[in-house]
Amino acid sequence: MTRTTPARPISVEAVFPELTAERGRTTRLHPRPGRPGMRDSHVGGPMLWPDDEPWPVCHEPHRRETKGYAPHEIRTARAAGARPPSRPWPGAGPLEEGGPVPFVGLAQIFRRDVPALASGPDGADLVQLFRCPFTHEPCLERRYRLRWRRADETERAEGFLATPPQVPLLRREHELPEPCVLHPEEVDTYPWAEDDTLPAPLIARIDAWEDARASEHGPDPLSYQGDLSIPPGWRVGGFPSWASTGPMAVDCASCATPMRLLLTAASGELDADSHSWVPMEDRDPSLRGQASILGGLSVAQPTRLRFGRDCDLHVFTCPADPGHPARWVLS
Repeated sequence: MTRTTPARPISVEAVFPELTAERGRTTRLHPRPGRPGMRDSHVGGPMLWPDDEPWPVCHEPHRRETKGYAPHEIRTARAAGARPPSRPWPGAGPLEEGGPVPFVGLAQIFRRDVPALASGPDGADLVQLFRCPFTHEPCLERRYRLRWRRADETERAEGFLATPPQVPLLRREHELPEPCVLHPEEVDTYPWAEDDTLPAPLIARIDAWEDARASEHGPDPLSYQGDLSIPPGWRVGGFPSWASTGPMAVDCASCATPMRLLLTAASGELDADSHSWVPMEDRDPSLRGQASILGGLSVAQPTRLRFGRDCDLHVFTCPADPGHPARWVLS
């Protein structure tokens, strides 16, 4: 099934003509629980991984844990609409500080499914995203990894890994992604309006317009940030949202080139300020606003993943050399 973003409640370019020159495109991925295969773009499904290639592992020290959740019990509880039980950490005690710990595969995206996906090193057209399932001291940081591939070469491998290694327990239920199929859709997008993301006079006009709307329409007014600029959820390309941190410069650590947004991985697909973006296929046409949204968690939090305190994970790559290390920003 396709997913269709409703037309914006108003034309933002009619209200702010200067935004015409700032317009960009993003591909909303619209993950929904399903049964993706290893040759599909997905969140939480099986990776296209040659069986003679080592699975990525994290060798850094990790925060010590005392209890966790078994992956098979997480899946069983989700199917039953229940909470999984927590278990004492196996063995002699807490997780030892040393690795190795296998990374968890979060997502893979083929350019054949998402044409807007930027090229990786040597023309790679398949990107795979991984996360270490544990936190790292002293600031409880997370470790992520990208694996770029040429899809045609990888698909010619003699055999593929059927069951990747995994830890017996995960520290939280939301460390395990729910297998989701994707429904890519390109939509217009506009920059976040704060600090120097847009010309200062334009940001001042947007702020004044939002204040006027709030005074006129009460507690749930139309807003630029929530309804007109950047859609929520998983997406490829476009502009980062800066709701938690405020805008920041993201430059390549290798060559100082300003980096571009490759991918946004989201903790949820909607919130109180973004329900106008929910696709038409996930709505009851007889109702309006938040009351019209159907599907429960399969629409609101389809991947079951969480990044930070319900933040977005923005993955940036270097446009000058995509082989330079990626950067990760939670916002």
